[in-house]
Amino acid sequence: MISLNSVSKTFKQSWWQKKGTANHSNGGIITAVDGVSFTCEPGRIFGLIGPNGAGKTTTLRMIATMLQPTSRTIHVCDTDVVTNPMKVRQKMGFLSGNTGLYDRLTAEEMVRYYADLHGMSKEAYQSRRDELFSMMGMEEFARRRISKLSSGMKQKVSIARTIIHNPEVVVFDEPTTGLDVITSKNIVQLIKRCKEEGKTIIFSTHRFGELKLLCDDLAIIHKGKIYFNGTYAEFEEKMQADSLEDEFIRLVGAEA
Repeated sequence: MISLNSVSKTFKQSWWQKKGTANHSNGGIITAVDGVSFTCEPGRIFGLIGPNGAGKTTTLRMIATMLQPTSRTIHVCDTDVVTNPMKVRQKMGFLSGNTGLYDRLTAEEMVRYYADLHGMSKEAYQSRRDELFSMMGMEEFARRRISKLSSGMKQKVSIARTIIHNPEVVVFDEPTTGLDVITSKNIVQLIKRCKEEGKTIIFSTHRFGELKLLCDDLAIIHKGKIYFNGTYAEFEEKMQADSLEDEFIRLVGAEA
């Protein structure tokens, strides 16, 4: 489970950022996340959506212990992300859109490297590796160097290394961005599989069709604040526009 209770995150502006800002009344402080609260339950898929710069990635990085909250805290599997980040990381897989792969390694070497970091035994790794590579069609390029792979193949490698240790909690930051239809479909199926296994899943996306297809729960974030937090069914019941896209624009467009 993931639990956030009135979490905020601020950043100090650099000299260059201050130079380009007309209003200095904030004292050079940027509030990226402002009092955000929500809970992600095991066996459910939680979608986090918002326009660019809304605070999605900052929120996910705090959950993944890559950033520390400025105020309040986050608990993952009843563990505080600030006081015990190593324990949180052991139970989590985090897929970021800008996480690099090592070009000189093969796909299999890359995944094995992360298995070793998590202390997996040879037997546990082999079993999990065979399952994931078969599920995502990775056998054909398993021994090919990362530098020779397509963007879709690289994304599959990133996902495999993210969940090779079979984590209880999985965080996907826009996992299908820039991918073709077939690869995106495979990733959607993988997310569904994680749900069937009882994992806690949170993901962000710009593809509204994926929300309807995957989400049990949904939060809309804009300018660091939560505009909606509830089940996807509740969101559809309260919609005043004709589509999810139009309802999203109605909620945040006036202040965009």
